[in-house]
Amino acid sequence: MDSKPQLVLDLAGVLITNLSSSFWQELARYAGTPFPVLIEQLSAIRKDLWTGRLTEEQFWIWMQTQYPKMDKMYAYELLDHTTELLPAMHCLERWSELAELHLLSNHCHEWIQAILPLIQPYCKSITISNQVGYCKPNIEIYELVQSHLDRDVRIIYVDDQAKNLKPAAELGWETLLADEQHQWIAEIDEWLAYPR
Repeated sequence: MDSKPQLVLDLAGVLITNLSSSFWQELARYAGTPFPVLIEQLSAIRKDLWTGRLTEEQFWIWMQTQYPKMDKMYAYELLDHTTELLPAMHCLERWSELAELHLLSNHCHEWIQAILPLIQPYCKSITISNQVGYCKPNIEIYELVQSHLDRDVRIIYVDDQAKNLKPAAELGWETLLADEQHQWIAEIDEWLAYPR
């Protein structure tokens, strides 16, 4: 039996909504700080958070030090209310019959724990940046994912940020930019229907 093609998917912006500006705006309002100030401060620690150098618990300690009004439980409730499933989430079962699926995400594992049970049954591997110490677009995280792939078959990677596609292409993977209208789903269906 021939090996299945490898379909590597980003999470936020592909299967679920990205952390929305409305989430961060409401968090800034709750913390009593201007939105641009919060975003600037978050940008300074973003890579440390995504790579796990700053643990999720340390992140909340940092947030509460910066913004004493910040409440972690409120933030989790807000995160839960603002995270939505995107249409591709409903394609995983079908796609998993035609390809081996792999998840590659820049995220805090703790923030997506409620979503992962919906994905895990269909994925051969799940790589979350804060658990492995690397984040996109650093090539190391793609190489880590590649260690889980059958490299003798076609590999395609889907992400909603063009900068994250380049390292995958450097490894010889095909790439597809996920658009906000979800037209990319039909392209994946076609890619899976007509393997080369």
